[in-house]
Amino acid sequence: MEEIAFALDTFYAVMAGALVMFMAAGFTMLEAGLVQKKDVSEIVTKNIGLYSIACIMYLACGFVIMYPGSYIIEGVLPSILGTSSFGLSTSLPNEDIGMPYGMDYSQQADFFFQVVFVATAMSIVSGAVAGRMKLIPFYLFAIVLTGLIYPIQGAWNWGGGFLSGTLGYSDYAGSGTVHLCGAAAALAVVTVLGPRNGKYAPDGTSLPMPGSNIPMAALGVWILWLGWFGFNGGSELIVSNEASAIAVSQVFMNTNMAACGGVVAAILVSLIRTGKMDVTMAMNGAIAGLVAITAGPSAPSGGAAILIGALGGVLVYFSILFFDNVLKLDDPVGAISAHGTVGILGVMVVPFTSDASFFAQFIGVIAIAGFTFIASLLTIYAINAVLPIRASDDEQYAGLDSSEIGVEAYPEF
Repeated sequence: MEEIAFALDTFYAVMAGALVMFMAAGFTMLEAGLVQKKDVSEIVTKNIGLYSIACIMYLACGFVIMYPGSYIIEGVLPSILGTSSFGLSTSLPNEDIGMPYGMDYSQQADFFFQVVFVATAMSIVSGAVAGRMKLIPFYLFAIVLTGLIYPIQGAWNWGGGFLSGTLGYSDYAGSGTVHLCGAAAALAVVTVLGPRNGKYAPDGTSLPMPGSNIPMAALGVWILWLGWFGFNGGSELIVSNEASAIAVSQVFMNTNMAACGGVVAAILVSLIRTGKMDVTMAMNGAIAGLVAITAGPSAPSGGAAILIGALGGVLVYFSILFFDNVLKLDDPVGAISAHGTVGILGVMVVPFTSDASFFAQFIGVIAIAGFTFIASLLTIYAINAVLPIRASDDEQYAGLDSSEIGVEAYPEF
């Protein structure tokens, strides 16, 4: 029975990780649909590259930073030189390594499940900087974020650090650890990068820059919605006993209902304010609902999950307008609002459905957002000093597909 439970839990972790990995396709389609036609190939290349970099960096150093003393990961250099095998060491049994969360399943499965979360955080940055950031500086930033910045703040929560270990901070699947982290990094980069050419008129008025393909963006949202069941449901980690199986079912239901609440709320707010049902706001409402429930998807009832998602849908609508019209921060896909502003909401509503304290949750928000923003700001300033991060006016006018990739996504146009 123990072997069956081990096999079942390991398989569940791997399959949940595969669902989260598919979210990379969702981010790619969403971003490709919301940027201009001349930047689509670049955004696709950016997402394929960042996922690969995230996996390599998390194996090279990120995993052991996030879970200090709990895992043995053989070095990349010795493996390249042929002196050791490449990958996770299996020289010690799981019970001697000390699995996070007290679980006992394959460490390779746990690595895979964790690494796709890292890539998710970096994908948030990709959407926010679309249309004007060069690829090589973006990839350099991805190396630092996925290899150092994300694992350091992740260790404070899931690695048994001061947030969860001392303060009692609670973040089930990462409204703060993943989504707020990615959004804070995106905010830092956008602050240095500046807006796309033509985004703001001389008087500061925000000018529309319509996306290339709304159906493609919608497909991206549907993929993200599906992948989120692995994101939240997989964070239960096991399904081999009755209590865990029931908890997983609750998480799946709440995740779905929160997304629905976010969509309906965003549509209603758009209709009330403009008389139109903005499809881009509806899509961001879905993502906002999912982000809002991620910190505590196992505790609320289905009705409470709808309410939490609806709050996220309302908040993301006004947050996008605030960043665009007031702060003049250009975010083509609304990533900073959907993952950052709503990520804070997700963390702060946890005490309403659990015994977590508002103080611990608040400190968690400040620690994660503050550290990630400052570290990312310093990193992007350093990269920009060596290699300019912003595409020139001529490159932006021609499109990054032309200047960075050499392959246009829509050559007939």
